[in-house]
Amino acid sequence: MTPQDLARAQRGVFASTLGAAVVTALVLWFAWSSGARWFPRIDDLAERLGFAFRLDLAVLLCLAVAIFRVSTQRVRSPQDIGGSASPSESPAVRQSRAILQNTLEQVVLAIPAHLALATVLPPERTAVLAALVLLFVTGRVAFAVGYPHGAPGRSFGFGLTVYSTMAAMGGALLLAL
Repeated sequence: MTPQDLARAQRGVFASTLGAAVVTALVLWFAWSSGARWFPRIDDLAERLGFAFRLDLAVLLCLAVAIFRVSTQRVRSPQDIGGSASPSESPAVRQSRAILQNTLEQVVLAIPAHLALATVLPPERTAVLAALVLLFVTGRVAFAVGYPHGAPGRSFGFGLTVYSTMAAMGGALLLAL
């Protein structure tokens, strides 16, 4: 990669992640400010946690899809049928494993952040939990679709996922104070 190619890729990553930050902020602002119209007020903490757990099934579904994608690609390929212990790996499986690894890392952060936020979130703001899951799932889809297009292609999806999780963590910390 030439220095010019690196600079072009970095500009693409910056533009995409900036776009993801703006989308994340707008979606969360909308959910915070007007979500009470569409989502119930949940006063009971156990019910609010249950609501968050049920929403986070969509987050877990992202992980399940990524696992399934790797496994089906391995089964269909003579080069990959031996699994991760095989001496070689096809580019398709290598890419799917990268997506799976990143999704796993994101899920490990997102679900506890969502649950922590659910414990301190005002009862009339449950739409924020749904918005976080929507951003996560949209981010994972955009990441996977953009992955073949390099860092600029996958960075919007990565940004949606990581910024929404950071917002959940930050929100939980601020509301806990």
